[in-house]
Amino acid sequence: MYSSISEFLLLALADTRQLQLLHFWLLLGIYLAALLGNGLISTAVACDHRLHTPMYFFLLNLALLDLGCISTTLPKAMANALWHTRHISYAGCAAQVFFLLFFFGAEYSLLTIMSYDRYVAICKPLHYGTLLGSRACAAMAAAAWGAGVLNSLLHTANTFSLPLCQGNGVDQFFCEIPQILKLSCSQSYLREVGLIVFSVLVLFGCFAFILFSYVQIFRAVLRMPSEQGRHKAFSTCLPHLTVTVVFAYLKPFSISSPFLDLTVALFYSVIPPTLNPIIYSMRNKEIKHALSKVLQCARFQLQ
Repeated sequence: MYSSISEFLLLALADTRQLQLLHFWLLLGIYLAALLGNGLISTAVACDHRLHTPMYFFLLNLALLDLGCISTTLPKAMANALWHTRHISYAGCAAQVFFLLFFFGAEYSLLTIMSYDRYVAICKPLHYGTLLGSRACAAMAAAAWGAGVLNSLLHTANTFSLPLCQGNGVDQFFCEIPQILKLSCSQSYLREVGLIVFSVLVLFGCFAFILFSYVQIFRAVLRMPSEQGRHKAFSTCLPHLTVTVVFAYLKPFSISSPFLDLTVALFYSVIPPTLNPIIYSMRNKEIKHALSKVLQCARFQLQ
């Protein structure tokens, strides 16, 4: 029998009040770190004219997507832990699914574009200005955001059009499609499963393109006569490759073990947005220099 659901019950991160408060402060610290890191990256790229290049333009977009991604899940999880509740409205759950899929889809599209940027910069440097001019970069970034919107609209509309007859308990600390599908009536979810399979195939296609690009990049880098040139090329490519691999292997799939499901969900929704600023700034002198200028300006204004 179908039921009209007005709200969902999310998974509690802990059973005792003390552990809930501990989780609140832990998530708050992670959230503030992600906001600070991605905010500093965005400010540095926007304010330093030397970073107004295609690579840093895409990095700025990545930082904005990371801010959106982590802001979709953690604030609600923190509020539930603080106020000792599990409730989320039907509209709020649909919004979480929409925005999470949007940010993830746009981010993966952007990572694919960033691999193309590094491929052209290293393997076809004479054509870089032609292939990656300001208009081309804006169009590619818009395409990445648009792909995220389209992907999210299809999945969200399809998932929340399904009749739900298995209760309203979501076995996750935020709303995600695999958990919503568990609540659907038998056979009615097969259409969404087909969409998920199609999306996974597209993601594998993007990942194959990224791997192909980096194989070509590393072959070109190893042929460089200058050790300094090789070091500079690796310093700009390795952070992006690291982020891509982490992002690809922490995608949301439902696992039989609830504990593993929760652990993987925490990793794929929290780790990439928090670590991306560290990964990209750790070996990048231009970012470090721009960040130091931003911090100096902030310190000067506070005095």
